Amino acid sequence: MAEAHQARVHAVVEDMVQSLERDHIRVMQGRMFRCSADCCDRSTDSMSVVHNCIERCHTPMAKAQSQVTSELEKFQDRLSRCTMHCNDKAKDLFDSGAKEPAVRALMDRCVGSCVDDHVNLIPSMTRRIKDNLDSIE
Repeated sequence: MAEAHQARVHAVVEDMVQSLERDHIRVMQGRMFRCSADCCDRSTDSMSVVHNCIERCHTPMAKAQSQVTSELEKFQDRLSRCTMHCNDKAKDLFDSGAKEPAVRALMDRCVGSCVDDHVNLIPSMTRRIKDNLDSIE
């Protein structure tokens, strides 16, 4: 993917991740650490009971990280498939005898279209992730 297109996608995804981390993940992390600290304050509990308590505290955060990672992987896979389609189109054009500038122009337009389409998916993906994070106990 051309550098400008790649930088654009990276910036939009980074903004989304920063927003999720600030508004949702940090809150969950705070709860997880306070819960874990409460487990450790139980001086009469056995080591295994405290360990199980801490594990329960970490479960929501692990679920959240898994959900965010899964959504980002699906997004990346879709974008990769789109750019691979562009590569195929460019190769077909080149194989048909087109000159390099025409192939580069096709590739740039095609990848640009992929980026536009996928950047437009970010708001709905963000909503879906937020809804999933809000549903985690």
